[in-house]
Amino acid sequence: MSDKARLVQAIIAALEAELALITRAALSARDEAIDEESRPENPYDMHSQEAAYLAEGQARIATEIREHLDHYRTLDPASLRTREPIAVGALVTLSPRSGPSLRTFLGPRAGGLEIPDPDGSILLITPASPLGRQLLGRHLGDEIQLPGAKSANRLRVSRID
Repeated sequence: MSDKARLVQAIIAALEAELALITRAALSARDEAIDEESRPENPYDMHSQEAAYLAEGQARIATEIREHLDHYRTLDPASLRTREPIAVGALVTLSPRSGPSLRTFLGPRAGGLEIPDPDGSILLITPASPLGRQLLGRHLGDEIQLPGAKSANRLRVSRID
């Protein structure tokens, strides 16, 4: 199994754990909303209604996570090959002029997730993110500018896997 295939499996595992957690939270909020103890005591008592809103929001998040999982479970292994220009499926190392490098995986969904790795963590970004938009189509050696006008915010594409 390639490093990127292991990375995708780690992303799936992290999303499954997140889904299990949010599902338990949604079920707990739903149970609280329909519990006899949550019946309004007066017209201003909103406890059960707040619990119902919370359960609904958590159910929406669970649906989004399921969609993210579907994208990663059906990710075409051919899309994970090393290639330039940078596209979805690229594992990109960005190096500042000084300081530690940033390792990112340009995935189809679930941006912001950090996946532990023996060499440090890998930040999952998407083409819709500001960083993802800047990376799409770039090549080895290209520079990008992170938000802000400081030259310290410039990163060079130092590796593409």
